[in-house]
Amino acid sequence: MARDPYLEEMLSQEPPEDDLGVKEYLNAFKEALTAGDGAAIAEMWETPAFVLGQDMARVVNAPEEVAEFFGGARAQYAEIGITDTRAEIVRLDEITDHMVMVRVRWPYLDQQGREMGAETSTYTLVRQGSGDWKLRVAVMHGKEAVN
Repeated sequence: MARDPYLEEMLSQEPPEDDLGVKEYLNAFKEALTAGDGAAIAEMWETPAFVLGQDMARVVNAPEEVAEFFGGARAQYAEIGITDTRAEIVRLDEITDHMVMVRVRWPYLDQQGREMGAETSTYTLVRQGSGDWKLRVAVMHGKEAVN
């Protein structure tokens, strides 16, 4: 799937200001993902959570489900030459002081840092008593075409 024009327009604008620590959360998510640390990513999710895609809807009931899914993601990406990514915030909406929706583009980067496609997701994050963000809902937009 090629980039949609709306996404192109959003990426050409200045990134939204983030004084809520969302970028910090996403950077930690990226570090755990690229390390293949499913347990660390599971700590970043609230369960139950909900994952929605064009052809799927799934409730994630336990942290172990998150850990299992993301624990194998590194190997799957490495198989096709993807070794890194970064969180590009496309849109950040503060719903309340304790809930945000953030649209994130995750470029697929090879060992030389060249982009080989990307995927985009929108996350609903919530903050509880600890002050840490937790992912409650993930909407998967799909993959862009691989170069």
